[in-house]
Amino acid sequence: MKLAFSTLGVPGLSIDEVLRLATAHGYHGVELRAHPEEPVHPGLPADQRAEVAAAFKAAGVEVLAVAGYARVAAPGEDDAVIEEIRDLAELARDLGASYVRVFPGGADGQSPAEADAVAARRLGVAAEFATDLGVRILLETHDSHPTGADATRVLGMVGHRQVGALWDVMHTWRGGEQPLETYAALSPYLGYVQVKDIASTEDTTPLALGAGVLPLAECVEVLSRHGWDGWLCWEYEKRWYETAEPLEVLLGAGREHLVRLLNESA
Repeated sequence: MKLAFSTLGVPGLSIDEVLRLATAHGYHGVELRAHPEEPVHPGLPADQRAEVAAAFKAAGVEVLAVAGYARVAAPGEDDAVIEEIRDLAELARDLGASYVRVFPGGADGQSPAEADAVAARRLGVAAEFATDLGVRILLETHDSHPTGADATRVLGMVGHRQVGALWDVMHTWRGGEQPLETYAALSPYLGYVQVKDIASTEDTTPLALGAGVLPLAECVEVLSRHGWDGWLCWEYEKRWYETAEPLEVLLGAGREHLVRLLNESA
């Protein structure tokens, strides 16, 4: 498996500094948070997109994914959501990223069936232009669809190879799924896996990997046992927890922890 980290853990940091951290600590890739607060977002001009892509290539680091905020099950008209996904997919194409992250985003008051149908309809449309752009759209286990079983209801209706799943281990665990259950649900669709650690169900302040309660060893063991060889991406949610320890000082030990888990599961 290859290792990456998300720029959610280093909010606002320049691309040069992000690449310095990745190369210094032995990470193979970076998940880029696509937001106007960050150096990379859908409003970035073409020449600057090319500069970012060239910088990653020169550093020998992959742009794993563009992590967007489109909410595919949210109430409202389809067109705006589909265009938001299109913008993210075009950004991913220009940067050489394999994946685009989207959220479910179902609302209170929506029935699960309605949220599933809305999400599947929009993702079905997006799958067509994603194919043309050469990127894959991944629905994260998050908010209204926190478990593998929840995400699979949508993905089964879409039924397109360019639409898959992003397994966030915190949300599936908080949703009551065991890693083997999540893997069984998501394995036909799985793009990559976001790892992290927290103190408890109630306290989701990000911690160093291995310092909290999430079943990271079991997740890695399940993936290894089934021969999965994709990406593990550390999503350290520093942006939402300003008092959390800086990710910069944790990256080296985090990589060592993941490598140890991989070796133990081999």
